[in-house]
Amino acid sequence: MIFNDAFMSRRYHNFFISVLLVLLSGLTLLAVLQILNISVSISNYDAKTILATPSQWQEVQIQKNVVSITPTEEKCNFFNCFNVYRCGRAGHQKLSVYIYPLRRFLDEDGVEIKPHSKEFLQILETIADSEYYTPDPENSCLFIPPIDTLNENNLRKDKIGEILASFEHWSVGENHLLFNFLPGTPPHFSPSLGVSRGKAIVAGGGFSSYTYRRSYDISLPVYNPLHQNVPPSTKPASERPWFIISSQVNIHRDYRDDLESQVNSIDSFHSLLVLQNCQPPNTTKRCRNDDVYEYPQVLSSGKFCVVIRGGRLGQTALYDAMRAGCVPIIVADGYILPFSEIIDWKEAAILLYEEELPDMVSIVKKHVSINRLEEMQKQVIWLYNEYFASIKNIIETSLKILNDRVFPAHARSLKEWNERPLPQAVHNPLFLPITAPASDGFTAVILTYDRVSSLFQVIENIAKVSSLSKILVIWNNQIKKPPAVSSWPKIDVPLKVIQTKANKLSNRFYPYEEIETECILAVDDDINMMTADELEFGYHVWREFPDRIVGFPSRNVVWNNVTMSWKYDSEWTNEVSMVLTGVAFYHKYWSFVYTTQMPGDIKDWVDYHMNCEDIAMNFLIANRTGKAPIKVTPRKKFKCSECTSGDLSANEAHLVERSQCVNYFSKVFGTMPLKTVEFRADPVLFKDNLHQKMKLFNDIGSL
Repeated sequence: MIFNDAFMSRRYHNFFISVLLVLLSGLTLLAVLQILNISVSISNYDAKTILATPSQWQEVQIQKNVVSITPTEEKCNFFNCFNVYRCGRAGHQKLSVYIYPLRRFLDEDGVEIKPHSKEFLQILETIADSEYYTPDPENSCLFIPPIDTLNENNLRKDKIGEILASFEHWSVGENHLLFNFLPGTPPHFSPSLGVSRGKAIVAGGGFSSYTYRRSYDISLPVYNPLHQNVPPSTKPASERPWFIISSQVNIHRDYRDDLESQVNSIDSFHSLLVLQNCQPPNTTKRCRNDDVYEYPQVLSSGKFCVVIRGGRLGQTALYDAMRAGCVPIIVADGYILPFSEIIDWKEAAILLYEEELPDMVSIVKKHVSINRLEEMQKQVIWLYNEYFASIKNIIETSLKILNDRVFPAHARSLKEWNERPLPQAVHNPLFLPITAPASDGFTAVILTYDRVSSLFQVIENIAKVSSLSKILVIWNNQIKKPPAVSSWPKIDVPLKVIQTKANKLSNRFYPYEEIETECILAVDDDINMMTADELEFGYHVWREFPDRIVGFPSRNVVWNNVTMSWKYDSEWTNEVSMVLTGVAFYHKYWSFVYTTQMPGDIKDWVDYHMNCEDIAMNFLIANRTGKAPIKVTPRKKFKCSECTSGDLSANEAHLVERSQCVNYFSKVFGTMPLKTVEFRADPVLFKDNLHQKMKLFNDIGSL
């Protein structure tokens, strides 16, 4: 029995050891799986999705003194603090921006350190929806910490520094970007974000010449969310009664005395209006003695609006003035103006030293003519709509600035940043290349959705043209896959099909890297009646006019004196102001301009309405060159008879929609850039009754 008890004791001992080993193995496996799950969740993390589900935000408790904060590098510039070698890893010349997983950071007592404001979430949403966003941190060039530092008044600075230092890719703040609209706290209001942030870039709204790190930080406008319900004003300066309005409150007594002294010495009552806070103070009211004015509406009655140094250098007064279409008079020594890196403020504002404030009215009247004022106001309105109008505009502009820094070869010039669409902005951007193009001839780009039969006919027709280099089919259907390779026409030139990610008309003008020729033939998938001679002749005409659209279907726009608007005209006349890109040649440069520099929201308008991309391209080229398109050959009809049932032009409302496009585009461009001409290019001798051997182009279609 003693032997048996010892034996049983050893059996139980071994049994317990085995159970323990199994449990440990299970826990180890569970830990490994958990690690794998974490890594998978991080690698699959997408800010676009998580922003919409706050309930999934992780809560992280920051323990005191667990991580050491990173002191701010005050002498950073683009060359000693930014790691440019992190950029371009994805194989394209474009910034890639990663947003850390959104979290709620708690202190030792479980209190949230800094909740996210609505404006900060809008910033993250804008970045997540931009062309620069990437969900892959390993291939990212720039990191966005999910820490709301927009308003320094309510920051727990010590905790913010600890949170920043705890991020997994922090690396002393290298290649990290922080946003800050209101820097500094009372009573000093330091013009710099007072958070320990290492080498992080700051996009801030109140830099001075002492705190701004040139070529590194970005100076932002101080966005004002309070009056977004008040629409922007575009009232002409000639219709505004007040010459200058000062609406700021809580400015220094000396500055107010300088303003009041000018009110008392001016003959005309409507030269200077100096407003103060009402009693009790109200953000939507301003007062002058017993007169009460609605704010910011009162700014739209002023030609000029004063922006004076306050407690903070960055003021919402500048944003409000621009929103009201009021030309700013900026009196703040050392203030780094918003986006000063790319905006020529001398074209849109009056810049005075603070010592010149007592003579402000006389200086402005002496040096600013009526014509100059009108031009400045137009520039203010355009700059506001382009770069300042919303959080989205501000953040997208900031990302473009950073992209230009990282990839200077693709950067826009100062002229391009500041040049609003104007008739006098005409210049010919094309020049003789230093080296020969990668390929002679032209590339045919065919946008298609589902008309396979007519598409194949178009391909077979174009393949007969001797100058054809390549055919690119842009398959715009995300539901249906392109036909099998074996079913495509057998031709003697390369043919490639590109599947787009979204059904957008603008896809036809994207500068695809597969386009190696300078010349592009844009053609619809139902233009199957063109002859090889017509297309070859059209290409030869384009070689004579490489900066214009050269093509076959032409249209015109006419002014309607009754409706006081532009009308899209499809009647067959001698006058031509557009050549439609249903079948037209143009330089590939215009694809880059259309994709990256189209004014306003015209691209979005085109993709939303699924119409007018050809009109937009005509507007763009005419505005840049000041030249009319070239109509080629007398052919009038371009649509195939079997395609009419699905043809957009068959819609009765088509002409009305096209007229709406013309009027909207002319509004965005600020002018009607299209040039009307009576000109057509035909082959020599093509109508003469001579033997075919004497003619180079015989097969030219008639009316």
